[in-house]
Amino acid sequence: MTPRRRSYRYVGPAELAALAGPGREGRRIRSPAGLAGWAAERGPQECGEPFTFVVDTAGVLRLAPRRSEHVVCAGGEAVLSAGEMALRQVSGRWTVDGVSNQSTGYCPDTRSWPAVAEALEHAGIDHPGGFTHEVVFRRCPGCRQLAIVREEDFVCVFCEAPLPPQWNVDEE
Repeated sequence: MTPRRRSYRYVGPAELAALAGPGREGRRIRSPAGLAGWAAERGPQECGEPFTFVVDTAGVLRLAPRRSEHVVCAGGEAVLSAGEMALRQVSGRWTVDGVSNQSTGYCPDTRSWPAVAEALEHAGIDHPGGFTHEVVFRRCPGCRQLAIVREEDFVCVFCEAPLPPQWNVDEE
């Protein structure tokens, strides 16, 4: 039995959350054939860039065009992870060329990778074994702004307060 994974609620602007609705969510990808069908619907230019992805709370990978909002891709629901993913075919197999947790709407922790790996494995998609680009998100306890930690400098760029070492984005 798979251990229960942490879910992430949407913490971005309300006007973007309002865009989510039935029929707008990302395509659920459960197999290489499902991915191939979805990719065939995209133009060659769109397939050459990373896609928006989420892993829903059922552990299923959902994909949407890159300029899609993560909250729309997720149907407005909580996720196990979110970010951007580049995919390509190598010797007839789908593989992840690059993947990040870059989602300023959900700000998932870097520890959300196992949910991504499991969703990819269930869909029959090869992956690199971890995020190829990790984004470290924190909420400043002083000014409450969302911050991205760069070069392990855990200091808020807005008010210069220290940022916590552990993920705290959706804490009230």
